[in-house]
This record gives sequence, C-alpha cells and structure tokens, in this order.
Amino acid sequence: MQFLPLSPSRPLRVALIGFGSAGRIFHAPLISGVPGLELACVVSSKPAGVLAEWPQVAVVAQPAQAFDDPRIDLVVIATSNESHFPLAHAALLAGKHVLVDKPCTVTLEQTTELLALARRRGLVFTVFQNRRFDADFLSLQQVMQSGVLGRIVHFESHFDRYRPLVPDRWREQALPGSGLWFDLGAHLVDQALVLFGMPQTIALDTACQRDGAQVNDYFHAQLRYGDQHHGLRVILHASALVPAVGPRFVVHGTLGSFVKYGLDVQEDALKAGGRPQWGAPDGWGVDPLAATITTYPEGRLHTQPAPAVAGDYCALYAAVLAHLRGQQAAPEVTPAQVWGDMALLEAGEKSAALGVPVALSREVPPGCNQR
Repeated sequence: MQFLPLSPSRPLRVALIGFGSAGRIFHAPLISGVPGLELACVVSSKPAGVLAEWPQVAVVAQPAQAFDDPRIDLVVIATSNESHFPLAHAALLAGKHVLVDKPCTVTLEQTTELLALARRRGLVFTVFQNRRFDADFLSLQQVMQSGVLGRIVHFESHFDRYRPLVPDRWREQALPGSGLWFDLGAHLVDQALVLFGMPQTIALDTACQRDGAQVNDYFHAQLRYGDQHHGLRVILHASALVPAVGPRFVVHGTLGSFVKYGLDVQEDALKAGGRPQWGAPDGWGVDPLAATITTYPEGRLHTQPAPAVAGDYCALYAAVLAHLRGQQAAPEVTPAQVWGDMALLEAGEKSAALGVPVALSREVPPGCNQR
C-alpha cells in the first residue's frame, strides 16, 4: 500500500519522543531548521527543560498523547535503543509516519516487522542516518565518483575518541542495543553500505577496555566483498581509548589515496547551541581540515586538497519532508537500506559472539525493499 502524499500548502507537524541528548542536541534544532517542518510537540517528563529552549512547543508526558493527536503527521523517536520497537510500532498503528534514531531497533526481526507494518498501512518508516551528510563523507563520495582514485581496494573508516571515564548513561549499561558497535558502529556501517552495498561476510571483534565498562567500547570490523569489487577490503573501527587520534578515513585505490583527519564539526556546533537553517549559506558544516588526495601522474608524487563540501544534517529531514509531500521518490534512508543496516549490525554482533566471520545475504525480504 502506497502512502498518500501530504499537502505542500501546510507545515508538516512533528512530534519528538524524547528530549535527552539526541532529542535536544540533534533532532529539535534540525527539525526546526527545515522550512515546512513544524516541531509541534515534545514528549518529555521534564517540561521545564523543553520550554526553556522551545517555548512555543506543546509538551506532553506520554507518547500515546502524541500518537492520538490527529494534527501530528510525523513521529520522531529519540529514546533508548530498546524502546525504539514498541514506540515505533505504536506510532505506526496510530497512523503516523515514523523516523527513528539509529540504530533502528535492537534486532533484525524487529526492524523487519516494522518495515512490513509500515508498508501494509501505507506509511513511511525510516531511520536517522545523519552522518551521510558529514562534510568529509560528502567530499569522499564526490572524489570517488570523479574516478581520480581509480578502483577502490581498501577503505578504512575510524571513529576514535578519548573518553577514559565511563559516563552514567543508558548507552554504557548492559542493556539490549547498548555499546559502541550499536552506537558509532551504526554510523560506519551505514556509510559503508551507501558506498559499496552489502558485503559477503563480516568479521567483528569487540572488547570492554575501560575500567568499569559494562558494554563494548572498542570494535574492529572487516567487511569482505566478492568479485564485483575485486577483493575490496573495508575496515570499520572505533575505540573510546585513543589519546592520539589518527585519520578518520584512509581510502586507497588503483590510482590514488584519500586521507582525512578530524571529525565533522556539526555535532560540536549543535552541542554549542547552534541552530542551522536548511539551505542557508551561513557557513554551517564547513570542515576546517581538508582531506588530501595523493596520486602519481606520470610517475611523480602529487598531493592536493580534496574538494570542500559543506555538511548539512538538515538535509536528511528536508528529504523526508520532500518524500512525504510526494516531491521525492524515496526518503534519504530507504526501506531496503534500513533493513541492510540492521542486518549488518546483527551479523557483526553474531560474529563477535562466535569469533568467526558471518555470511550475509544480499536478498532483501519482501516488504522491506520497496522505495
């Protein structure tokens, strides 16, 4: 069942479930930064904190109050990972379009069920993969598409930090979907799938390295691809104990290399209170550290900066709005990609538990592959 596009003549009204770090720092400012979206409601047990930042927004205590509101078009879920499935399921049953923060759920079975439910009810169900719009990732995509690197043979993606103290938050507790693999790994997996598609196998190693760590704070994954990528190897790595942080990306091709240091600046800007505006040329998302491209034209070493592309997390919400209005064929993160991300996360989890590589299927189940 195909959903009916919403009218472009009125704002699309959004209910945000959760006003913790994800909801407060990321979702509320990004929703409000896209013309045509209206942050109409926030579900929070601490209304004073919400109203201090968004005085015009209605605050309710229970998700059901937002689900039952006929004026709400889209529900955004920014709560703990294990709560994603029941909240998204209830919102879809209430007839709402749903965007859930990554990871989609804590199991592939749950994700598959939500995608099938959304399709049956003619609703959009998608996932917040904001780091598709990191400046360095956009630059890397442009460089790869230009052909200057040749055929890619090695792709290494790091998300390392130095956070030696274990904070008291749900992400660090022994709960379903907690740990660095489901947190930062969800970003790296999605970027790899965007660039190369589903691998043949994944081998994942995880560890708890910090004093007092209850869940993994280190992971190292190797994705192996088949003949269509001629032996491509993809490394995804993250650790909370890296005082001297190395490159964010190291990409080698048959003609050149791409190396990038430093993380995208948008998260820090949002934490500092920044409120971006979609399409506004105000310098938002500009990366101060350019990547380098190294090639050997005529046998001589040549290094040059990679093209500068501004990041823009608002673009993900703008794409959701365009799709819901019938102006874009699919949301930024399609149902097949939602399923693929979760399939790879779960296969990695299985690989780490068994200590062996795990094979993956490239066949997306019926009900999960519509655009």
